[in-house]
Amino acid sequence: MYICSYLHSNSFFNQTEQTMRKLITLLVVFTTLYNGVFAGGYQVGLHGQKQIGMGLVGTSLSLDASSMFYNPGGLSFMKPSFSFSAGVSPIRSFTIYRKNEPSTYTAMTENPLGTPFYFYGAAKISDRFSAGLAVNTPYGNSLSWGKTWDGRYLIQDLSLRAIFFQPTVSFKVNDMIGIGVGFVYATGKFDLTKALPVAGADGDGNVNLNGSTAEMGFNAGVMIKPVENLSIGVDFRSKIMMDVEGADATFSVPASLAGNFPADNKFSTSLPLPANLDLGVSYNVTEDLMLALSLNYVFWSVYDSLIFDFETNTPALPDSRNPRLYENKLIVRVGGEYTLNEKLAFRAGGYYDPTPVNEDYFSPETPSLNNLGLTLGLSYNPIEKLSIDLSFLYIMGMEADKQYTPDNFGGTFKSRVYIPGIGLTYNF
Repeated sequence: MYICSYLHSNSFFNQTEQTMRKLITLLVVFTTLYNGVFAGGYQVGLHGQKQIGMGLVGTSLSLDASSMFYNPGGLSFMKPSFSFSAGVSPIRSFTIYRKNEPSTYTAMTENPLGTPFYFYGAAKISDRFSAGLAVNTPYGNSLSWGKTWDGRYLIQDLSLRAIFFQPTVSFKVNDMIGIGVGFVYATGKFDLTKALPVAGADGDGNVNLNGSTAEMGFNAGVMIKPVENLSIGVDFRSKIMMDVEGADATFSVPASLAGNFPADNKFSTSLPLPANLDLGVSYNVTEDLMLALSLNYVFWSVYDSLIFDFETNTPALPDSRNPRLYENKLIVRVGGEYTLNEKLAFRAGGYYDPTPVNEDYFSPETPSLNNLGLTLGLSYNPIEKLSIDLSFLYIMGMEADKQYTPDNFGGTFKSRVYIPGIGLTYNF
C-alpha cells in the first residue's frame, strides 16, 4: 500500500516523466539551435572546429561547408568549387551534487566519454548557386550518477545519440546578399534507467526506458555583406515536435508487485524542440584580424509541460502531466581569429548561456546551470588546400542551489565540461 500510494502521489510518474521528457528531447532534435554545447536545457552545439574555437560564433561567417549548419545563406559565398569538412569533439563532463546542510553527502557523475561528430560536403553549382549535405550529432549525451546515489529515483544512467541529415541549397542574390535553406531529417535512440522505491532481493526495483523516433524540420538563413569587411547573418531553425509512439518501458520489480508494473509496457509522449533565432555580426579589423559577435535567442517557453502516456495503466501507474515552464533565453557569444601567416591561424572566444529551467523543476537528468564557456582554437595548413583544425572548449556550470519540488529533492550543483576537438577541412 505504501509503495502504491508513493508511486501514485507522483514520485514515480513525475520522476519518470521528467526523465523521459528530457531524454527524448535530447535524443531527437534537429539542428535547432546550435546554441552551445550543453547549452541551456538539453542541447549540444559542436558543429565546426573553427567556430568552436571562436566561442561557437558562426552565423555571420562563411568559412567553408560548415555554413550549412550555422547559416545556409553563407554557403553561397563559398569561394572554392568544393568544400569538405569533418571532425569529432570528445566530451568529458562532470556534475557534482552536494546535499543540503546539515548533511555532508556528495555525489559526482562518472560519465562515459561522448564523441559527437560532424561531416559537411558542398559544391558550387554555378557562380550564384551552391548545394551540399550536412551530417552531425547536435544532440547526444551519456550521463551516469550510479546505482545507489541519493537521486537514483530520478535518474541513474542515461545514454542517447541523435544523427541529423540536412540537404541544403543556397543562392547568392547579388554580391551583397545570400539566402539558403536546409531540410532537416533527425533520427535518434535513447536508453534510460532509474530506480524504483520498491525493495526486492537485489535492492531497489528499476525501470528501463528506451526507444527511437525521427522527425523533420528546417534551417533557413540570410547572409548580408553591406560593405567591405563587414558581414551580417540571420538564421532561423524551426521548432520540432518530437512525437514518440510505442517506446519500451521495462519494469523490474518483486513478483508480488508485478501486477502494478506490467513488465513490458509501452509509452507515448510529445516533446518540443524549441525554435532558434540567431543574429551574428563579424568585421575584419585588419587583413589578419577578424572579430565576431553572435546573439542566439532560444524559444524555450514552448516547453510548458510534459504528458506521459502509458499504454497499460494500473492504480500505481496512471498517465500524468507535469509542468516544466521553461523560459526563453538569450545567449551572447564573442570570438575572433588572427591569421599569423598562410600556415597558421589562431582563435579565441567565449559565451554566457543562462539556464532556461524553472527554479522549481531542476532535475539531475539534464543538470542545466548558468554556463560560462571559454574557447581556444587554431588551424594549420600543411598544404595549400588542406586545413587541420583544433579547438578546446571549457564550460563552467556555475554553482547553485536547485530543487525538484515534486519529489522534494534538492541541493547544490556545479559542473565542468572539457571538450578538445579535431577536424579536417579540404577545399579545392
